[in-house]
Amino acid sequence: MSLMPTMIELLARARVDLRMGLPVVLEGGDSAALAIAVESLTPERLTELLALGPVSLALTARRAETLKARAYDEDLARIQVPAQASLQWIQALADPADDLNTPMKGPLTSLRDGSADLHRLAIALMKSARLLPAALLVPVNTAPQFASEYGLTRIARAAAEPLLSQSSPLHPVAAARLPMVAAEAGRLHIFRPEDGAEEHYAVEIGRPDRSKPVLARLHSACFTGDVLGSLKCDCGPQLRGALAQMGEEGAGVLLYLNQEGRGIGLANKMRAYSLQDQGFDTVEANHRLGFEDDERDFRLGAAILKEMGFSSVRLMTNNPNKIAMMEKTGVAVAERVPLKVGENAHNAGYLATKAAKSGHLL
Repeated sequence: MSLMPTMIELLARARVDLRMGLPVVLEGGDSAALAIAVESLTPERLTELLALGPVSLALTARRAETLKARAYDEDLARIQVPAQASLQWIQALADPADDLNTPMKGPLTSLRDGSADLHRLAIALMKSARLLPAALLVPVNTAPQFASEYGLTRIARAAAEPLLSQSSPLHPVAAARLPMVAAEAGRLHIFRPEDGAEEHYAVEIGRPDRSKPVLARLHSACFTGDVLGSLKCDCGPQLRGALAQMGEEGAGVLLYLNQEGRGIGLANKMRAYSLQDQGFDTVEANHRLGFEDDERDFRLGAAILKEMGFSSVRLMTNNPNKIAMMEKTGVAVAERVPLKVGENAHNAGYLATKAAKSGHLL
């Protein structure tokens, strides 16, 4: 029936469930497991999980490295959770906020037998929900009956994994004229992804010629920099500088992608900032949280440009990864336009780290 939810819709439902502290049922092959986010876990639900059977904690290899836990599954570690484990102990393994005060959290026993496929799916779901990449899993025998009895969302691994790894299709929703400080001839386009995630925006300056390379920028949302004027990054000056240059030239497209904190979300970005206050650089902070250097999906930008009729760009960026992504997805980069603005005493170390560890051309 067409009224039945598709897997894309089930994944959207699962993300909401996990953020609210509800578990979801994951199925793959002959196995199934109940999975719940550590970040939103309550003492009552932890007690119920421990009563169901052996509980394991899924952590990324990045987080496991900080904890000195063995990651036998290469990209993740499955930690055996003792039957008497407390919520505080479990959350301390997932959240590095108190690592320096209590660095010794072991001994930790990593599981190495059996498949890690459902644990890997659980971590992917946590990331897509902008939660800490840590989940508790407990095996269940009859997934359909269990999910039906408790009213839980069921996710089939074979159908879900391709959707979580690919870029969700985007559709134009609305567009209207928007005079701005940078250019009175402005227009704002709204694009909505099929997977229920955040909408993305395209700011069109003037009437760019679709037959020529357009001056373009892929700008990731930065609430702290763009709105609050944070001095910890150069995002605000880059946003305003890019729009100003497009206004001066009379044409351009700025794509405002809602991928806060390099794709980890504002809450996790604040966690990373707190770690930076402890002395870790921006990359180290992300790793301690369990994330990679950069979790953003720049394919979204290429999809929007093509939807708007552009096939080549003069890309305003210092990030070579954006150039490589554009070329890979069929948008030609005719020129890289440097955007070196906003350096100050507060972000000098941050910019140096981006250059040294992420290859930014500064």
